[in-house]
Amino acid sequence: MKIFKIIFWTLWRIWFYIMMGVPIIIMFPFLLVSILKETWYPYFFVMARIWAKFILFASGFYYKVDSEYEIEMNKSYMFVANHTSMTDIMLTLAVVRNPFVFVGKKELAKIPLFGFFYKRTCILVDRNSTRSRMEVFNRAEKRLNQGMSICIFPEGGVPNNESILLDEFKDGAFRLAIEHQIPIVPLTFMDNKKRFSYTFFSGGPGLMRVVIHQLIPTIGKTIENKKDIKQVKEQVRSVIHNQLLKA
Repeated sequence: MKIFKIIFWTLWRIWFYIMMGVPIIIMFPFLLVSILKETWYPYFFVMARIWAKFILFASGFYYKVDSEYEIEMNKSYMFVANHTSMTDIMLTLAVVRNPFVFVGKKELAKIPLFGFFYKRTCILVDRNSTRSRMEVFNRAEKRLNQGMSICIFPEGGVPNNESILLDEFKDGAFRLAIEHQIPIVPLTFMDNKKRFSYTFFSGGPGLMRVVIHQLIPTIGKTIENKKDIKQVKEQVRSVIHNQLLKA
C-alpha cells in the first residue's frame, strides 16, 4: 500500500510543478508586456490571479473563504498570513482581489519561469543582508504610494520543524504598516500544511480553508515607540494562532 502512496505523491507533485509552468508559457507574451512598466502592474496581477487559481484547481485543491472583514477596493493594506507551504502564494492571490505586491525571499527567483517574473514583480529580500532589508522599505514605500497593498509572511520563512504551529513573527511587516499608517489584515491558512507541505511524500488534494480576519488599525502608532510595534505584532500573531488552534 505504501508503494502506491509514494507513486501517487511523486506523480502528483510533478503534476503540480508542471501546472505552475503551463499557464506562464501560455500567457508569456501578455505577462512580459505587463511588466514593462511598473504602472502596468495591476494587469500583471490579474493574470497572476488566473495563474494561481489554475494551479490550485488543476492540482485538486478547492478553497473556502470565511471573511470577517470585507476588503475595500482602491485601498492599501498590509496582508499578513501564516506560512507553511508553496501554495500560500497561490491561495493569497486567489482570495485577495486588491492588487498587492509580495515581499519574499530571493531564493524563489531561481525557480525556472516562475522566478523570471517573481524577481521583476515582487520585492525580494536577502534575510542575511541588512542593506537588503533596508531596500525593502524603500521599494515597499514606492508601491504603497502607487496605491498598491503589500503582502508579507511575517514568520520570515517556512519553519524547518513542521510540528511548529506558528513561528515567531519578524517586525518588518508591522514597521511598514505603522510607518505608512495602513491597516493590517491577518489571513489564516488552515489546511495548506496538510495539503501541500514541503515534505515531498505527503499531502493530497482537498479543501483549503481561509479566514480573512478583521483589520487591525495602525493609526496613531509610531515606529519610534517600540511598544507599538510589539503590541501590533503580538495582536496579529494571536489572531492567527488562535484560529489555527481551531483547525
